[in-house]
Amino acid sequence: MQEKIASPKRTMEIINKYNFVIQKRFGQNFLIDLNILEKIVQGAELTEDDVVIEIGPGIGSLTQVLAENAKKVIAIEIDKKLIPILEETLIGYDNITIINEDILKVDLHKLIAQHNEGNKVKVIANLPYYITTPIIMGLFENNIPVDIITVMVQKEVADRMQAKPGKKDYGALSLAVQYYSKPKIVTQVGPNCFIPAPKVGSSVISLKRFDEQAFDVTDPKFLFRLIKAAFSQRRKTLVNSVSNHENLEVSKEQLLQALHEMGLDPRVRGEALTLEQFIELTNCIIN
Repeated sequence: MQEKIASPKRTMEIINKYNFVIQKRFGQNFLIDLNILEKIVQGAELTEDDVVIEIGPGIGSLTQVLAENAKKVIAIEIDKKLIPILEETLIGYDNITIINEDILKVDLHKLIAQHNEGNKVKVIANLPYYITTPIIMGLFENNIPVDIITVMVQKEVADRMQAKPGKKDYGALSLAVQYYSKPKIVTQVGPNCFIPAPKVGSSVISLKRFDEQAFDVTDPKFLFRLIKAAFSQRRKTLVNSVSNHENLEVSKEQLLQALHEMGLDPRVRGEALTLEQFIELTNCIIN
């Protein structure tokens, strides 16, 4: 068992040895709390049979712990300056593959076929705010064979992912995530758990993907356009928000008729509808 990377002392030794300059554009904040790393492993329900794709390994703090708990770890790092650091810090582990790529440009189907014969993997990541939604939705929408996605994100983003109707955090992201998975907050993470310390709090959230599509919707693409339109003007009624939206050709009459069939108030706002109601509304409009 090697010395753990995730400590203030070891992290600073690595940074100083390589004269590494932290890149804000890549959202680089290195974890220095082993307790948080263990909670990530638990949240991902890792076993020794799992193949893990880690997005943004940094200097290898989490990668090291994943390698000690999983069958194989594929670490995808966009910053080429971190590759020689990772190759040194993780030198004792023969179950880690390091790839210098942008996760949004990687052919994950091909990668998973090569490393896990196309079987389901688990995705674990410490994601910067600006790229959180594109990565998570890309995994879902492109039908990547994923069992659980466990990510550290800005606290407010995690809150939005698991929000329920009527809450201020509830919106299009909540509905999109909950359409594909069951979200669960694993733990809260304070700024002092990182070097450098970020200005905001973080949360670890696990997204357990549904085995099969859990909802019967006539047109999923229309559903998500409808949801986006419904939240485009939160203070307006759903009817006004949707009928005025440029990406949907739905009249007020159609919407009012569908809401009537569903037994809903014509003045209802989008933020009051559950995912199931948005799906029923979609099916009413299309059918």
